[in-house]
Amino acid sequence: MPDENEFHYEPVRGLPEKPPAGETILWQGRPQVWALARESMMLSWVVGYFVLLAVWRVGASTADVGFTTALPFAVPFLVSGLLVGSVILGIAWILARTTVYTITTARVAMRIGAALTVTLNLPFNRITRADLDLRKSGTGTIALSTEGAAKLSYLVLWPHVRPWRMKQPEPALRCIPEAQRVAEILAEAAETRVSQPTISQQVPSGAVAAE
Repeated sequence: MPDENEFHYEPVRGLPEKPPAGETILWQGRPQVWALARESMMLSWVVGYFVLLAVWRVGASTADVGFTTALPFAVPFLVSGLLVGSVILGIAWILARTTVYTITTARVAMRIGAALTVTLNLPFNRITRADLDLRKSGTGTIALSTEGAAKLSYLVLWPHVRPWRMKQPEPALRCIPEAQRVAEILAEAAETRVSQPTISQQVPSGAVAAE
């Protein structure tokens, strides 16, 4: 099983290197396991499928052997559903445990991947849009549209990607708790960063720059 000690080489948790001077970490988090299992791995649909098979098997057998005798026929389907659901939850736990989302004053960073760990850096000047999908539980997904970056692979990013956007994958902070608050932190940080003026020192004509 993954352990945070596996990432002891990180100078800062979730980042491949220390942030440069002037850059501050504003928030760090990871997906909520139950939400990730339900939304990215269809846990509810998978379990529901096995329950439906169990009901169908009992219903189809009741006419021949009676309801009481037919009821145990549901057990294999329910056990199978429980096992498959447990596997899905286990995968979601591993993926969540090995993930660190980071928002700084300059970028969004995503350390993702269980078998193959990748750290994705998204400076604010490359993020063109951020969309929040907020759920009633308070968890939510923030999808990021980017430009000027290398082509991103949907399979490499999954499940940290906006669902079904395969042609132009959008990295996403998936199933994070308190998603509304995190979206506000991101919006404020990006707005502040983009509005900062760029100041360059001009050397007067005819003058020689000091060495």
